[in-house]
Amino acid sequence: MPFINVKTSQKVEEATKTSIEKRLTSAISILPGKTSSYFMCAVEDEISFMFHGDKAPTAFVEVKIFGKSTRQAYENLTGEICKILQEEISVAPDYCYVKFEEVENWGFNNFMF
Repeated sequence: MPFINVKTSQKVEEATKTSIEKRLTSAISILPGKTSSYFMCAVEDEISFMFHGDKAPTAFVEVKIFGKSTRQAYENLTGEICKILQEEISVAPDYCYVKFEEVENWGFNNFMF
């Protein structure tokens, strides 16, 4: 049930969005017990951001998971997300925030996990 939502100031071509989504699908396994089976992600581009007082390429990434994980696993995933966004859309790691949210109640396919 993980969900990653990437919001970026960059214009992102469809092929690059697909590449980011595929790489995030693989990266989610950094979190123990999380796989691509129920993984969902989105890439929203051309969001107006001001960060560090300027309009450089920026990203805000939300990671929501059902249950909990460890701080170390979150740090490892943060590093991988920053690497992916730097390689794919030139967002420097110091212009990327990653927010983690542990969700207790998550519904899917007419039931609750």
